[in-house]
Amino acid sequence: MMDGTDWKRTKFAAEIGEEDYNTEVTLCGWVQYTRNLGKMAFVHLRDRSGVAQITALSKTMDKDLFDLIVSVPRESSLSVRGIIKQSPQAKAGWEIIPYQVQVLGIAKTPLPLGVVDRVDADMETRLDNRFLDLRKQEIQAIFKIRSTILAAAREVFLEEGFIEIQTPKIVATATEGGTALFEMKYFDKKAYLNQSPQLFKQTMMSTGLDRVFEIGPAFRAEEHDTRRHLNEYTSIDIEMAYADLEDCMGILEMVVQRVYTNVLNNNFIDLDVLNQQIVAPERPFPRLRYGCIIEKLQKAGLEVRDENTGRNRLIEWGDDIPLEGFKEIARDRPSLYFVTEWPMKLKPFYIHPHPEDPELSLGFDLNYGEKEIVSGGQRVHEPDLLKEMLKKYGLDAETFGFYTKAFDYGMPPHAGWGLGAERLTMIITGAPNVRETVLFPRDRYRLVP
Repeated sequence: MMDGTDWKRTKFAAEIGEEDYNTEVTLCGWVQYTRNLGKMAFVHLRDRSGVAQITALSKTMDKDLFDLIVSVPRESSLSVRGIIKQSPQAKAGWEIIPYQVQVLGIAKTPLPLGVVDRVDADMETRLDNRFLDLRKQEIQAIFKIRSTILAAAREVFLEEGFIEIQTPKIVATATEGGTALFEMKYFDKKAYLNQSPQLFKQTMMSTGLDRVFEIGPAFRAEEHDTRRHLNEYTSIDIEMAYADLEDCMGILEMVVQRVYTNVLNNNFIDLDVLNQQIVAPERPFPRLRYGCIIEKLQKAGLEVRDENTGRNRLIEWGDDIPLEGFKEIARDRPSLYFVTEWPMKLKPFYIHPHPEDPELSLGFDLNYGEKEIVSGGQRVHEPDLLKEMLKKYGLDAETFGFYTKAFDYGMPPHAGWGLGAERLTMIITGAPNVRETVLFPRDRYRLVP
């Protein structure tokens, strides 16, 4: 047994190579499997990098130590010090012959959730015991890739001169109007959890910071119960001054391409664990006009429900494109593509109308097949037009006073977008449910853990 600080790790399992044979090592991890053959025992010790085989020989080691090794329950935390020996029989090509072991944490039995068991647990059981679920190699792979995604985005932003900001998550009014808000009590006032940093990042365009980005939580009180929706998610947002639609789309292409490249370079083992193959996209991404998509869907005979009559009719210009429509488009466009020139009535008040046709907007979406992952566009920057748009959308300009005030003092043209980190992670990892991509997801029914 060890004491003091002797239990601290000197290497991860995946860091051990031929150059380490016949040297001493201390590994820390969880007991994944134990096989006791009487005179010999094998313990598989798992850390975040992989699994090490610990081979205990009763003839060459203290009996109490041998008995301790074979008696520790699965998923208990151990520290093992021993000598690395070459072993053709071991999966990694080497094994650890232990001479000191310390039990750092005993796992209760039975386990509420198997970590390496062949029988899969349902999603709710997994989320109720997320601490164990996250020990699974394939689940850890998702979050290693997610970390790379966020780091790659930040990498591009900093290279391109963006400044990182943090905006309030408790606000007095809706970002985009509507009712999809979580109301809360703020001392003696009514407040809400913010839907997005939209109004604040636009305000920053009047400060001289020019280019800003934020990676942070956003909240939407939508009563969805699907594999694609969350009520708390991570939004990757940018806003850039003296810029137009094409400028911000170009930054988005750079970010997405870098994300794919970095995941391929840094997470190839995780992709292999997930049996996931990806290819870095080439720039520029295809651009499909909304009107052309509607024509294609009309030819395909896609019907939507008419809000006035309650009956189905052929989709027409001005309708939002339903999931079934994007599934049809995805047959020809299974990867990344932009949707541009949306009708103005389908975009928020802050999106700039098209200068050649006020019925069209300078807004865009970025889709991957049938999935929307980004929404953005060029913003209204003229104060009179902004107030006109607020009125047109049935919003009280006085309620948005803190926001509109910044437009009265030389607001430059600007553009930006917001990317859902979870949906991009879902696409790259092949996760079948967006909740797989969040440590502790918040959906319509789940508030714990």
